[in-house]
Amino acid sequence: MQAEPGRSEVVGLGDSPTSKYFRDILADFKPGEEPLTPEARQTLHETGQLAVHLRNLRCLPNGVPHVDLLPEPFKIIQTNAEILVLFEVGTNFRQIYTDGRKPPSHLSSTWSGYSVGHWEGNILVVDTLGFKSGSWLDMRGHGHSEDLRVEERFQRRDFGHLDVSMTITDPKTFTKPVTIDFVEELLPDTDVLDRSCPFM
Repeated sequence: MQAEPGRSEVVGLGDSPTSKYFRDILADFKPGEEPLTPEARQTLHETGQLAVHLRNLRCLPNGVPHVDLLPEPFKIIQTNAEILVLFEVGTNFRQIYTDGRKPPSHLSSTWSGYSVGHWEGNILVVDTLGFKSGSWLDMRGHGHSEDLRVEERFQRRDFGHLDVSMTITDPKTFTKPVTIDFVEELLPDTDVLDRSCPFM
């Protein structure tokens, strides 16, 4: 699978066929009207483009939702008890537990968070929390706190398209929940490769 192509400029890479949310998770809002807390707005201002490049050089993992929006392939493996997502970028992975469990009361923070999922008809609903605060939501540099919570709703529209609706909640970063909708496209006859950080 791969995020649906669009025309957006990726920092340092020029034009690239990526989702607009890969570049800016708040792309649907007019400049100055983004639902950011004052603290989050100040952090974004201080981050700047130089910090974006420095983060890339540090090779930090991409967390949710950014990893879902990358213009790189990923593979979904479904079992009876969990769903595994293997990402080509950084040779990263994600586990989504579908065995009925609830998130632990005490979570160790991780880059991808702790994900539990359940089915509502043919829609997979995934709730993720327990994030480290050092990851970014997009290439623009929008950060988040450890209170970040992401709900994803996946529905396979047809053989080649997966509709995704994602709601991001973080009271320390956003003044209200932010919902984005995008499409993942099937990449037939492909596989994910072992791809580590290019700066290592």
